Amino acid sequence: MQDTMPEHYQAQEIEAKAQAWWADHQTFCAKESNDKPKYYCLSMFPYPSGHLHVGHVRNYTLGDVLARLKRMQGFNVLHPIGWDAFGLPAENAAIKNNASPSDWTVNNIDHMRGQLKNLGLSFDWSRELATCTPDYYHWEQWLFLRMLEKGLVYKKNAIVNWDPVDNTVLANEQVIYGCGWRSGAKVERREIPQWFVKITAYADELLQSLDELKGWPEQVKTMQRNWIGRSEGVTFSFNVADHDIAPIDVYTTRIDTVMGVTYLAVAPGHPVAQLASQLKPELKPFIEQCQQIKVAEADMATMEKEGVDTGLYAIHPITQAKVPIWIGNYVLMDYGTGAVMAVPAHDERDYFFAQKYDLPIVGVIKPQDADVAPLDEAAFTEPGVLYHSGQFDGLDSNEAKKVIAKHLTELGQGQTQVQFRLRDWGVSRQRYWGAPIPMINCDTCGPVPVPEKDLPVVLPKATPKASGSVLHDLPEFYQVDCPQCQQPAKRETDTFDTFFESSWYYLRYCSNDLDTALVDKHADYWAPVDQYIGGIEHAILHLLYARFFHKVIRDEGLVKSNEPFTNLLTQGMVLKDGSKMSKSKGNTVDPQQLIDQYGADTLRLFILFAAPPEQSLEWSDAGVEGAFRFLKRVWRSISEQCNETISLEDYDTEALNEPQKALRRKCHETLAKVTDDMTRRLTFNTAIAACMELFNAIIEHDGDTLLDKQVKFEGFTLLLVMLSPIVPHVTHELWQKMGHEQAIIDTSWPEVDETALVRDSIDIVVQVNGKVRANIAVAASASKTDIEAAAMANDKVQKYIDGCTVRKIIVVPNKLVNIVAN
Repeated sequence: MQDTMPEHYQAQEIEAKAQAWWADHQTFCAKESNDKPKYYCLSMFPYPSGHLHVGHVRNYTLGDVLARLKRMQGFNVLHPIGWDAFGLPAENAAIKNNASPSDWTVNNIDHMRGQLKNLGLSFDWSRELATCTPDYYHWEQWLFLRMLEKGLVYKKNAIVNWDPVDNTVLANEQVIYGCGWRSGAKVERREIPQWFVKITAYADELLQSLDELKGWPEQVKTMQRNWIGRSEGVTFSFNVADHDIAPIDVYTTRIDTVMGVTYLAVAPGHPVAQLASQLKPELKPFIEQCQQIKVAEADMATMEKEGVDTGLYAIHPITQAKVPIWIGNYVLMDYGTGAVMAVPAHDERDYFFAQKYDLPIVGVIKPQDADVAPLDEAAFTEPGVLYHSGQFDGLDSNEAKKVIAKHLTELGQGQTQVQFRLRDWGVSRQRYWGAPIPMINCDTCGPVPVPEKDLPVVLPKATPKASGSVLHDLPEFYQVDCPQCQQPAKRETDTFDTFFESSWYYLRYCSNDLDTALVDKHADYWAPVDQYIGGIEHAILHLLYARFFHKVIRDEGLVKSNEPFTNLLTQGMVLKDGSKMSKSKGNTVDPQQLIDQYGADTLRLFILFAAPPEQSLEWSDAGVEGAFRFLKRVWRSISEQCNETISLEDYDTEALNEPQKALRRKCHETLAKVTDDMTRRLTFNTAIAACMELFNAIIEHDGDTLLDKQVKFEGFTLLLVMLSPIVPHVTHELWQKMGHEQAIIDTSWPEVDETALVRDSIDIVVQVNGKVRANIAVAASASKTDIEAAAMANDKVQKYIDGCTVRKIIVVPNKLVNIVAN
């Protein structure tokens, strides 16, 4: 007889007890071992805003299930956690409360740590890190200086997106319809000195090694390929007619369409646009408007294309014809050459622009079997055969690209070129709460790196101000002597973009207590991450920067692997009433309230059951209630089982009768499905559904013999193991109460008993002329002749073939019989 169990499911007591047991036994403290294969499971670390949201719960529960499952499957698991702790929200909150961001951040971390622990997540808390600590950012400062030494870092004046409220530079992707993504303020264009990291030096490898990432979603790899944007084309020049100004360089991948150029479009900041504004002052308002409203390149596809005629002309390099030069709001000065050749007949954007401003549309590429290009409603953008193209008429597009490129090269006005859409990474931020950039600006020596012995450059504790960086007001921080000439100099007061911290944190977990290097040999034991989990919104920048950092760190000889993340799972959003949860919409759900009311296991079960990981999850209060009811039923049913002693020592599976065999077969069929769903398919919702179906089969099984009790005991045992990664607290308690000496987390994942899957009989569907008329049971070993005979003898079948001639009997083994009769 086991200890008497409480009749009712008391989630809070059960969960506190399980969490205390894990902590006392240091269950999830990872240690290197050569006896087991390693498994590094990582969810993208959180920003310490102070409160968990349901998106956090989903992200970390997904990772926790995989970490627990792999542990039970015999892997040595590393499952760490930390805090992406620098950034504007902390600084803005500190300004609002006249406090230090460090205090705000530390308090938030303390609160969120407690919330994560309440979820029962199997984190190795001994490896916890926060990116705002000097012992962390020390090593990214060191890496920055190594990149500087290798020529991967430079400083230049750059036109940037300036947020006048947050007082910092914004990346193009952080500008939404001309406004700052966080402040909503209208973004300004400023030219200021910026530090850049030369990510473009790795563009080719970043693109090519995407093919190594077999465990990444194709959608994400496509997004990265498009972002890197490798293209092969031709750069060539148009001279400006009647003016002594440098030629206009353009780049195109469709040089076969060059004979169809009817205008050029230049960016508002292009030198030709500036010349035009001097000649025609009425152009200045449009230019100024374009320069004030900066949008991300991704928004170009949907924005309204607008332009003005400069009154200037360019000379076509082949025909010598004059083509008008326009200023277009859709041309980016910092992408490509700042100018594009416009071929309205063969480019959708140019087509609609030409229609809007009544510019010529001249077809020069036609389908193979047509006389002209179809241009009545849209541009013809496919490759084809050249016409209206002078000496190039009759060439197909592929051949024409080679011939025209060679012709322009011979004229001295063009050359073939590989180009990337990817731009170097501007890492300077003009705010206080970030890692200091380890450079010193000397009037004599220029920018000088901080000596390695003086690292880290520690961010002083301060209360930030609303305008600009408080570091400008702290002479004790910025007043230093130049390391080269020893004259008074000024420390760099810009701080790193916070993507800098999140680009290598996964490696620091491997060597978290190391104070002499960025990482050591432990990184090669654990890295790369075997499974990375996070939102699709990080598919480009964060993942691209992390991949870049990993390759730089590899080239420093610190790791051997080429990529940081072997497998990637991008979970969908959590929706409520059809829209993403947000405070501004008033549709948030507080996870802590749900934990207090139902327990963490209920919340975990609902989050995993409601939708496949990669799809959006629609919040449902009824769904949470349903998950809670299921756990109560499991608790009650297994509690009843635990009130008497059941042993499997003398469990004679060969003596089982048909109902008992059927239940045992259901148990092992479910184990096979759940193992596949959770390991290969990562569809935890279908695994849970299978467990629920098995649970119902167990409690509905009739019989009170010892064998009935044993087969149900085996079923409950397998059920608890399968549910344990999902609802770890209640299964921990029930496992102990069932009399198992070893904790369920330390139990090996069970193997499917293939003998249990063997059927003595099988169910066969019988059709007459393709319509189902009966179901029959036949011996699993029945021959085709026996199956035909059993089908023909069935009373229901006889009803439909009576008086008919049977023309054919088709037997599909183990599935159906189709009788063709008329």
